[in-house]
Amino acid sequence: MTGNAAGFGDPSAEVLAEAAAAFGLLASSARLHLMWALSQGECDVTHLADRVGGALPAVSQHLAKLKLAGLVRSRREGRRQVYYVDDPDIVTVVRVMVGQLTVRSQHALSPVRELRVTGG
Repeated sequence: MTGNAAGFGDPSAEVLAEAAAAFGLLASSARLHLMWALSQGECDVTHLADRVGGALPAVSQHLAKLKLAGLVRSRREGRRQVYYVDDPDIVTVVRVMVGQLTVRSQHALSPVRELRVTGG
């Protein structure tokens, strides 16, 4: 019996390779932070660098990789390049993953949980 999620069969090798490449890009905490910021709304590279605490050239390189992979897009506004995520599914994936891990880390720090772990 083959397992499938939500009634879908196994994805093709091409789809799996594309998903692995996208997750590979998101495996960088710097790029994931950029995706998190962009999931909150569009932003130019200068403000993104300030928000994530990265050097402007490094942030630009990360954004170029994310753009090349199709995870972010950009448009020109005068002399500024504004970046955004226009795929709601990517926004959902980033928000769910980061949100769940944030909740888990908060529960791990709660005194009640630590009492159960140390007293068990």
